[in-house]
Amino acid sequence: MILYGLKTCDTCRKALKVLPNAEFVDVSMTSVPDGILDRAMAQFGEKILNTKSTTWRGLDETERAKDPKTLLVTHPKLMKRPLIVDGDALYLGWDKTTQEAILG
Repeated sequence: MILYGLKTCDTCRKALKVLPNAEFVDVSMTSVPDGILDRAMAQFGEKILNTKSTTWRGLDETERAKDPKTLLVTHPKLMKRPLIVDGDALYLGWDKTTQEAILG
């Protein structure tokens, strides 16, 4: 299991506490691999963008109009977190639905 997020993100920390064996990848240091990002874009669409973030608010309208994948490659902190890869399954965020799916 791989958890993509930010080491400063409280939600990512909560998920890591419950998933201590998950490999953590800080997206501010290492990009989400293209194949996984493409799968996440196909599954979650624009929901993968955190439009409530400080990073989003700092973008001008021209930047915001760009393709979501381009935005995530350019500004990885825009990704809703965490993005969890568990085998072939992808999960976005750490809500009750995700927790139940992973933990049973």
